[in-house]
Amino acid sequence: EVQLQASGGGLVQTGGSLRLSCTISNYRYADIAIAWFRQAPGKEREPVSCINREDGSTKYAESVKGRFTNSSDNTKNTVYLQMNTLKPEDTAVYYCAAGSLNSEYEALYDHWGQGTLVTVSS
Repeated sequence: EVQLQASGGGLVQTGGSLRLSCTISNYRYADIAIAWFRQAPGKEREPVSCINREDGSTKYAESVKGRFTNSSDNTKNTVYLQMNTLKPEDTAVYYCAAGSLNSEYEALYDHWGQGTLVTVSS
């Protein structure tokens, strides 16, 4: 079974940067898309970004465009989310998920990792 491990969260000041990692075990070719979602306290989970690991195509939520970069190192079976110019509203638990379509719809993702907490202080 595909397993995902998210890491790299922490506490950072406004304007700072963090890089999240999502390491994939027992990877299947069918799980070609890796997405990042986040859930802030008291809010619903929302999509952040997704990447097609084969061709590298990416999608981003409007709120993170120009600040976050999603990339994949297929030799390491790891996807990265580089987060720059962080804002307090980026504070959330960040999850990575694997699926067969590069989409922002979480229902299309079958496998989920545990979350990693990102806290941005003002």
